[in-house]
Amino acid sequence: MKNITQEEWRELLANDENAVIIDCRTPIEWRGGVFENSILININDPQSFMVEIKKLKIDKNHYVYCRSGIRSVHACQVLESIGVKTTYNLLGGIIVWKGKIVIP
Repeated sequence: MKNITQEEWRELLANDENAVIIDCRTPIEWRGGVFENSILININDPQSFMVEIKKLKIDKNHYVYCRSGIRSVHACQVLESIGVKTTYNLLGGIIVWKGKIVIP
């Protein structure tokens, strides 16, 4: 896992055709606004989280965020434990994001 800033997040995603963006927050948090093209995989529901991450392709680059950057650290660690090779954690999470947010 690599912890990255907003600037790094934007730069890496702009040039990454192999990216998967994961929002690991709850469905209630998700409804408040998300990053464009992100998928919801709620880490607070461990059983469902494990089922969903096992469907992911391990050779993709996984960009993970949550509200503040804490749950996404844990999500990246779990992803790596199942063989995902590249994970990026957004430092500070969505609460410090200074960019576009979409309502799903």
